[in-house]
Formats: sequence, C-alpha cells, structure tokens
Amino acid sequence: MTFTKRPSLLQAFTPIIALVIFLFVNVSVFGAGATDGPNQVALFLAASVAGIISWRLGCDWEKIETSVVKSISSAMGAMLILLVIGSLSGTWLLSGIVPAMIYFGLKIMNPTIFLFAACIVCCIVSLATGSSWSTVATVGIALLGIGKTLGIHEGVVAGAIISGAYFGDKMSPLSDTTNLAPAMAGTDLFTHIRYMVFTTAPTLAITLLIFFIWGFTVDTTGATNTSEVLLAIDSAFNLNPILFVVPALVLLMIVRKVPAIPALLVGSVLGAICAIVFQPQIVEQVSEIVNNPTKSAFVAVMKSMATSINVKTDNAMINELLSSGGMAGMLNTIWLILGAMIFGGVMESSGLLMRIVEEIIKFAHSTGSLVLSTAVTSIFFNCTAGDQYMAIAIPGRMFADTYRRQGYKPELLSRTLEDAGTVTSVLVPWNTCGATQSKVLGVATASYAPYCFFCIISPCMTVLQAYMNFKIRRLNDKTS
Repeated sequence: MTFTKRPSLLQAFTPIIALVIFLFVNVSVFGAGATDGPNQVALFLAASVAGIISWRLGCDWEKIETSVVKSISSAMGAMLILLVIGSLSGTWLLSGIVPAMIYFGLKIMNPTIFLFAACIVCCIVSLATGSSWSTVATVGIALLGIGKTLGIHEGVVAGAIISGAYFGDKMSPLSDTTNLAPAMAGTDLFTHIRYMVFTTAPTLAITLLIFFIWGFTVDTTGATNTSEVLLAIDSAFNLNPILFVVPALVLLMIVRKVPAIPALLVGSVLGAICAIVFQPQIVEQVSEIVNNPTKSAFVAVMKSMATSINVKTDNAMINELLSSGGMAGMLNTIWLILGAMIFGGVMESSGLLMRIVEEIIKFAHSTGSLVLSTAVTSIFFNCTAGDQYMAIAIPGRMFADTYRRQGYKPELLSRTLEDAGTVTSVLVPWNTCGATQSKVLGVATASYAPYCFFCIISPCMTVLQAYMNFKIRRLNDKTS
C-alpha cells in the first residue's frame, strides 16, 4: 500500500496513547461498568484519531474502509459463536444440564483440590476438542458455579478454568491456532506440537503446582452451605442422568471436527428439548404461562435462547448462579469486538502498526532478543488489533524471513507465536478472546487475568529458554 508520507513513530503511537487515556478515564469514572458502553466508544474514538492521522498521511477513505471491513469479517465467526453460546447457556440452564453439573460436581470435589482439578479437567477437555471457547462455555460454566459455591474467589476459579482451556487451545492438533502458527512460520503441524512441549510442559507444571498449593490456603469461611445448595438444586430440578448425554454429544461432535457453530447450535436445541421433557415446572416458571403446555414451552425456550432468564429456588446463592443472558446478553461483547476490529483495521490500513513493529524488529539481534521481539509483537497485536489470529498471522509473516536469515528453524517462530500470541489474547478485555471468556463466565477480565498463570508464564518461558539457548533449533542442526 502506497502512502504520500511514511508515518513517524510518534504518529504511529498517538492512537494507542489516545486509547490508553480513554480506557483509563473510563475505568476511573465508570469502574466495572466501563465495558457496558464507555470502552466501546473509546475504541471508536481512538479509531477516529488513527483515521485522521491516516488521512493526513495521504491514505484515502476507500482503503481505510476496505481494511476495516476485512478486519470485522475476520471476527464474524467469533461473533456468531458468541450468539450461539448465549443461546446454549440459556437452554442448558432451563433444561437443568448446568445445575446437574454443579450438583454432582459439589458431591465429588472439595475446596482443597478444586482449583487443581478444575485446571486438569479443562486441560483434558480442551486437548480433546481443540477449543478453549467450547471448553469454557460447557464445563467451564459449571466449574465456576461449583467454585463460587465452595467459597473460592470467582477470579481465581476463572483463572484455573482459562489456564486449562488455553493449554488445549495451544497444544491440540484440532485447534485452529495450533494449525495456523506452523502454517505462518513454514513448518508442519506435529513438528510444531512436539517442539512446543519444551516450553509448555514446564509452564503447565508450574501452573498446576501453584493451584495445588493454593488449594491448601483457600479460605472457605464465606462458602455457601453445600448441603443447602444441593437440596435447593435437587428440589427445583429433575436431575436425570440423561441430561449429561447432551454435553457429551457436543464434546464428541467437536472432537469429530464438527465446526463449533453447528455443534453448539445442536447442543442448544437438544438443551431446549430436554427442558420440555424433564423440567416442565421450570418451563412454566420461566414462561409465566399456566394451563397451556405448548405455548408455555415455546415461550420459555425462546426466552432462554434470546433474553435473560433466572430460575428461582429457595436458596439466594443458587438464584444468583442460575441465570443466563441468552443471545441478548452477548450484544455488549459483540459491540466491544466490533470496536476493537475497527481500531485494528484503521491502524493496519494506514501503516501505523507496521511502523511500530519495524522499530521492534531492529532489536532482534541475538536468539533471546529475536524471540522477545516476536513475543512482544504478538502481544502488541493482541492489544491493538484485538484478534488472536492477527496476533499470530501478521507477526508470522513479518518474522519468517528474519528467522530464516539468522539460521533458525521455522518451529522456533511457530512456537513463539503460540506461546505469546495464542495464550495472551484472553488477558486483553477488548480482544475477541478476552471479551468472550469474560462474558461467558460473567467474570471481568481484570478479575481473572492475574490468576491465568498458564497464560502469563507461557511467553516468559519461551523468552527465558531463548536467552538460555535451551533447545534452540538451527538450520545447520543435523538432528531436530
């Protein structure tokens, strides 16, 4: 793309500085309510600042608009999945699937091992499915309910869930990011996965050790009386074991490589059917229609899929857990993602992002500095472009020749992209991943981010091993 002027570093950073200022003011003024609109407006305002600078540099509106539309298009799949997850969470609540998971989970788990076990469960499910989003939207929601009932801080519980979920997102051969990273770097899938073990295994071990030790320090004095919770769920719902067939089928479909949207949609419909069959009393309560089962079922199912519902029991704590926002509850998050995609699109079209990255690449001289530069670039794109795939694809294209010229095998680049790009996306509130997981779990990104130990340690581990020259593969190596 040709510009009349090359952007200066100050011009490139100005929209980012503006965004940081807007976000800081929003959080200071609105607190937790900043994500209900103010932060979305901040992204639009920062995009406007970038647009003005681009126009001054000679970039015409048609080019900016094309880039913005392309950026939004790249996130359309994520936004559609969000809507389906909203529908699924509603019907799984109405049908008693999530309450049943919480009920039996409380019977099995205790506070001491809960965080460790929750992380392990999410590791297994995400490794099998290749999807952090599906893992969080299914078993993750139930685990959060169990953790809150046990009196564990929701941010810590969400951190354990997300740490496990993003392990599979990073390591599973079924994961789209696990396939994207080697494709961008120029290596094959299984070479990439095997090489990631050197950084991922110690990162996961440290994460599990932290959660295991943390479990012995958990203060459960504020815990809800689990016997009361179990009684409230048991008296409100028909906890038929057949309910577990639905999540099992959804996970099986994803393992069998059925795309996420149809798999989750099938799960939503099956949840609605189970609600009508097994929970007629809940259907009547939600619909507020008596003596007309057909109309009552239709209204309750539509409500659960589309809008917010809350199942009432005799236990106030459970009433708080047994609520869902449906598709409507996801619209704020979709708005946030749209703002992030517009900001990223304007920044990319005008060459402002590339100008910043060019400066970063200049510091890449040694193995450690090259890997550090790659990791910083991936995190930078997660923060500015707002999309996990862009944080892998763009740095992958940019750094491929540099790694080759300096004599490194492509799997070093692909591993770094995953260690820094894939897992840190969920730590950014306006990134598609951060916005989605925050909304699905109902926990603010700022609340869970400090406890996503796997996601925090991963980029540090890959940089540390690079500076130590540990298992660094070079093109002149005789063995891999």
